[in-house]
Amino acid sequence: MKISILIPAFNESKTILKVLNNISKAINNIDHQFQIIIINDGSTDDTDKILLENKNLYDEYLKLEKNSGKGYALGCGFQKCEGDIVIVQDADLEYDPNDYKYLISPFVKLDADVVYGSRFKSSSSNRVLFFWHSIANKLITLFSNIFSNLNLTDVETGYKVFRTSLIKNLTIEEKSFGIEIELTHKIANKKPQPKFYEVGISYNGRTYAEGKKIGPKDALVAIYCIIKYGLLNKK
Repeated sequence: MKISILIPAFNESKTILKVLNNISKAINNIDHQFQIIIINDGSTDDTDKILLENKNLYDEYLKLEKNSGKGYALGCGFQKCEGDIVIVQDADLEYDPNDYKYLISPFVKLDADVVYGSRFKSSSSNRVLFFWHSIANKLITLFSNIFSNLNLTDVETGYKVFRTSLIKNLTIEEKSFGIEIELTHKIANKKPQPKFYEVGISYNGRTYAEGKKIGPKDALVAIYCIIKYGLLNKK
């Protein structure tokens, strides 16, 4: 099986090299082929410089001239994926590539179509942060589940893995973090519904001082997207 790893990055000069090194170490222990794709989403720091100096750590590099958001970056990257499945990997250090083996397993053993890494369904290490963020995540997940008819525990997780054939046929509309909801509902709305699985993952969340980008307005975007794709736009 060939696996594409898609990494959107915006001003991640402090972490991008370590993330790529972590990926390199993790995939050395997994018996599959990998394609690593980076989308530089208009970074204004040294992200581009670092990536150009370390071309041996990835296979494809897309450089966007201006920052357009995670959704737009992923939409560009999905079209470059050559793997049977695609893993979305954030460019910070919140998600650990050592969890790839858990994310990949349901595709091999259970013929999964979609696998989400849940931060709330894990016995692994999870950094303790932001009570209200966790409440918001659980409420958004509940609201999303009502319209998707899924029983996910973490719809906003950054670790999402899809069969590439499901993704390439989608028209991505959301440019921001709303893509997390858009992808979930557009795939869940397919007939017959693809097979979703969740696995527990570790999570090393970061503070705003450490570079966290998602904020309260993104919770409102998520609710809007649930209504748009889950209630009004079932296809």
